[in-house]
Amino acid sequence: LAGLWLAPIIEGALPGVILLLILLPMGMLLTALLWNYLPERGKTWLPEGWHAILLIPVLLLIGWGAFALSPLIENVFMNGDSRIWLTHEMGIKFDQRNSLVVGIAMGFAVIPTIFSIAEDAVFSVPKHLTQGSLALGATPWQTLSRVVILTASPGIFSAVMMGLGRAVGETMIVLMATGNTPIMDFSMFQGLRTLAANIAVEMPESEVGSSHYRVLFLAAFVLFVFTFFFNTLAEFVRQRLREKYSSM
Repeated sequence: LAGLWLAPIIEGALPGVILLLILLPMGMLLTALLWNYLPERGKTWLPEGWHAILLIPVLLLIGWGAFALSPLIENVFMNGDSRIWLTHEMGIKFDQRNSLVVGIAMGFAVIPTIFSIAEDAVFSVPKHLTQGSLALGATPWQTLSRVVILTASPGIFSAVMMGLGRAVGETMIVLMATGNTPIMDFSMFQGLRTLAANIAVEMPESEVGSSHYRVLFLAAFVLFVFTFFFNTLAEFVRQRLREKYSSM
């Protein structure tokens, strides 16, 4: 899906995709701000816990507007072709399968893991903490930011690290959606080749005992050391957070 369906869409509507990445968070924040300033009588029609439904039409409208404005932006500011404009005017090479495609695809792969674990951590916060905070006069936002999030921070941090570990060890998504180009560049419009994908692609073709074979094992060792170091650091931070906020 990322390599054969999403990549051509992003290439054909690149200004709209960039505009979408900018407008989506702004639209969500603006919707939350407008809901906050509604009168209390206007907020009662929506049941508690269903507020996220209000974002669905907003996100759909922003998505439609961004893609509808994409041809206009391309014609007015990019001489009708964003890919050629990036290459000749900005000096940025553009590959159809690039890091932007991988970022979007990996987001869909990783976010469910992070969300489910973080949700369990948030809802496992004892009710007496939130009720006591509200009873002492704190607003719902103060209770969320200073009680709930802090108490659930070890679980939220674990969720993020599990998601990052899932992303680091991913092979097939980055192999098919990046074009598997063995280059190093900081541009998000160019492809890449990760260590895991490089090992998966080249190991069947390498001669046992050759320098190529040993380099692939070295890459695997570097990947192992990298993940081991960050998992150890994450566990240390998680334990410190648990010790700090477990007494609440």
